[in-house]
Amino acid sequence: MECDFDQVIFGEPASAKNRRRIVLAGGRPRLIKSAKALNYEKIFREQCNPLGELIVGDCAIWLDCYYGSRRPDLAAVDLIQDLLEGHAYKNDRQVKASASIWNLDKENPRVRVRVKALDMVESSGLSSYTPYEIWGMDVLKAKPSDS
Repeated sequence: MECDFDQVIFGEPASAKNRRRIVLAGGRPRLIKSAKALNYEKIFREQCNPLGELIVGDCAIWLDCYYGSRRPDLAAVDLIQDLLEGHAYKNDRQVKASASIWNLDKENPRVRVRVKALDMVESSGLSSYTPYEIWGMDVLKAKPSDS
């Protein structure tokens, strides 16, 4: 599958939604991400190499998430999509299609992130796009690869 952005980030992906914490900021209660999510943000930013020119139009994202145990769910997708702002695209609102695959690798948790610019003339949504048209037939038949 040819993509405009294709990188592997080592470390177990975290969820931005699970285990939020309530803290006082300026005397007011605020919800913040869990310590695990904040740590993953740091790891992601340290490892992620931004594109020279960010994708400015609509795009699709494909995530192969490799977890260290069977416990986590795929809730990391939202956090990773946010973290790709300024690295792959300008704003996560550009993402018009997404796919994520849950994998297990106890020895080497990581996520492979692929982003592909979509060539859309009209912004009528992607319901008329098949996965084949976005990703190509190879992704529909291939087993996950590590890179």
